[in-house]
Amino acid sequence: MSTIIDLDYISKVYDLGQVKIHALRSITLSIEKNEYVALMGPSGSGKSTLMNVLGCLDTPTDGTYILNNQDVSNLTDNQLAEIRNKEIGFVFQTFNLLPRLTALENVALPLVYAGIQKNARDKQASDILDAVGLDDRKTHKPNELSGGQRQRVAVARALVNSPSIILADEPTGNLDSTTSAEIMGLFGEIHSKGNTVILVTHEEDIARYAHRIIRLMDGLVESDEVNKEVVASGGA
Repeated sequence: MSTIIDLDYISKVYDLGQVKIHALRSITLSIEKNEYVALMGPSGSGKSTLMNVLGCLDTPTDGTYILNNQDVSNLTDNQLAEIRNKEIGFVFQTFNLLPRLTALENVALPLVYAGIQKNARDKQASDILDAVGLDDRKTHKPNELSGGQRQRVAVARALVNSPSIILADEPTGNLDSTTSAEIMGLFGEIHSKGNTVILVTHEEDIARYAHRIIRLMDGLVESDEVNKEVVASGGA
């Protein structure tokens, strides 16, 4: 296996005038290609800040972040946007779908930014929607879909650019338990096809789907353990 994420002494300090908030404190961490990792921690632990750094939504104050052999620690906003569109597929708790666009148009959106021609992007988006079980919902708008279907559209959109990493932030937070299990099954399938999946969650039952669980507390890695149950059972 080869390393896809390498964090070396990553710190993030928010300067609020008189007060400095140390959100991350010298975190050193590696994630291999095709790992399935859960990031856990209570509110204020630093997990959201770490997710923003991993997702190139924010830059660290100190330290080095190598993503897929490229140093992304000190890039400009435009360079970070380019990396995000190419390397990272995001799935959010609130789905973040555009209400006036169909499922197909929502999924194809990253390809518009990537400069792909319409015919090619429609074909790519259509194939991905087929893969997530929404072949009969392509012309539906978000308000015509259930919560689970909306999240599948969001997952398809995250996959459409063939990114290096799928980064999911509380992906089942707005779903009932049955639909949550379906979506987590989908992440298992995505991982089994060779994708690196990083899941940010505060729910133990959701984290248990991952093969490795990293817990944060006060901006530090409190524990980093293999999920023996899933690995022993040969889980997806």
